Amino acid sequence: MEQNTAVPYASPASAAGAPFVSQPQRYDGILLAGFGGPEGQEDVIPFLRNVTRGRGIPEERLEEVAHHYRRFGGISPINAQNRALKKALERELAARGIDLPVYWGNRNWAPYLTDAVREADAAGDHRLLALATSAYSSFSSCRQYREDFARALEETGLAETMTIDKIRQFFDHPGFVDSFVPSVLSALQRFRDDGTDVEHMRVLFTTHSIPLADAQRSGPRDADFGPGGAYEAQHRAVAAAVMRRVGDQDAMLKDVSWELVYQSRSGPAAQPWLEPDVCDRIAELPGESVEAIAISPIGFVSDHMEVLWDLDTEALEAASEAGLRAVRTETPGTAHTQVAGIVDLIEERMSAVDPADRPSATALGPWFDVCRPGCCENVRAGFKRAAAGVAP
Repeated sequence: MEQNTAVPYASPASAAGAPFVSQPQRYDGILLAGFGGPEGQEDVIPFLRNVTRGRGIPEERLEEVAHHYRRFGGISPINAQNRALKKALERELAARGIDLPVYWGNRNWAPYLTDAVREADAAGDHRLLALATSAYSSFSSCRQYREDFARALEETGLAETMTIDKIRQFFDHPGFVDSFVPSVLSALQRFRDDGTDVEHMRVLFTTHSIPLADAQRSGPRDADFGPGGAYEAQHRAVAAAVMRRVGDQDAMLKDVSWELVYQSRSGPAAQPWLEPDVCDRIAELPGESVEAIAISPIGFVSDHMEVLWDLDTEALEAASEAGLRAVRTETPGTAHTQVAGIVDLIEERMSAVDPADRPSATALGPWFDVCRPGCCENVRAGFKRAAAGVAP
C-alpha cells in the first residue's frame, strides 16, 4: 500500500490522518490482537522471554515470575478468554448480518500477529480492522500494539498489500463501562445485606501500574491530562462512571467511596511507577474505618494471570490479613454488553459515524479513530514505525 501518507499501512479513509474518519470504509476482516500467554509448563519461560525481550531481565527474575504461572499448571487463562471472545464476536457479527471473519493473533505467544495476517492474506482478506484487547491509552496498551501491527506487516512482506486500521480506544464506550456495573453493584449490596454500613465500604478500582514517565506521555503529546497522563485520567473517569451507574441503580449506594489503585509493577525499585499499590493500600484501610472492599479490575478486558495472582491471590490474602471482607468483581470477558459494544464500535468505524453521535460514558471521549502525532511514546525506546496513527 502507498506509504507516503500521514498514516502508514492505513485504509483510504484513515490515511490522511484526521482524528475521526469521515468516509465509510469497507473491511475484509477483524484482527483480534491479544497479549498472549503460556498454555503449559514448557511455555512459561519462553513466553516471559518474549514479554521482556530487549530489557535485559535476568533468568532468575523470570523464574520468580514463572512461579505465578506454574501455580496454575503453566496456563494463563488469557488465550481461552480470547478464543471465547473471538467466538462471541463472530456470533454477534453474524446476528447483525455483518459478514466479516475474525482473525486472532498475539503479541507474545502463539498464535502470533504474523500468523494472523498470513491467515488473512491466504483468505484474500487485505483490509483489516484491528481490536486490541486493551481499552486505555498508553504505550503498552495502545501504541505497542500499533508498532506490532507494523512489524507484522513488514516481517510477512505484506506491507504493500495489506492495511490495518484500529478501532478507537474504548475505555469510554458504554458497552465496556456497563460491563463492570452488575458485579460491583452485587458486591456492595451483599456487604449491605450482611450489615456493613455504606460509610464502611470502599471500592478499589485496579489497573496495571506503568512507569510514571510512560504515564505522563500517554495520550496526545499536546494535551494536558494531569500528572498521570491520559492513562490515569481515563481510568479515573471510568471508575467515576461505574460508580454513577451503581448509584443510579441503587440510591442507597451512591455515596460509597472509591479510589484508583495499581497492581503488577515490575520495574526496578528506583524507577517511579504509578501508585498506590493495591496491597499496600488494603493494609491501610482498617485505619480509615473501612470494613469491606470490592476490588474491581477496570484496567482489564478479561481475566489473565495478573488478575488470578495479583488480585485473587495476593490482594485477597492482604484483605484477609487486614481483617477486611473482600470481593474481587468480574472483568467484562464475553459479557453481552462488552461484545455488543465492540461490534457497535466496528459498525461505527465502518460507517464513519459523526463524533457528535458516538456514545461516550465519560467527558474524555469519544477517543480518536486515528492516534495523534507523538501519542504514547515509549520513554525507553522512543518512537518506532506504527500503524493506525499519525507518525511519529
